[in-house]
Amino acid sequence: MWQETDNKLVRQFTFADFTEAFAFMTRVALIAEKMDHHPFWTNVYNQVTIELTTHDAGNTVTDKDRALAKAINSMYNE
Repeated sequence: MWQETDNKLVRQFTFADFTEAFAFMTRVALIAEKMDHHPFWTNVYNQVTIELTTHDAGNTVTDKDRALAKAINSMYNE
């Protein structure tokens, strides 16, 4: 579940292993590029943490962030 913290939408995703985590990041990267809205993220082994904020809007959460979060959710199989 996404949490709104410090003017960011934040969510951590867990996968079986690094390969699955990296494949997920690749899918997210393709969608983010199409939306021209790029996340800040980190990856350690099977964990991916994503932070979404809109820099052009003064680093606040906007509809662009919510739309990307929704798209990311649709790619994650819990």
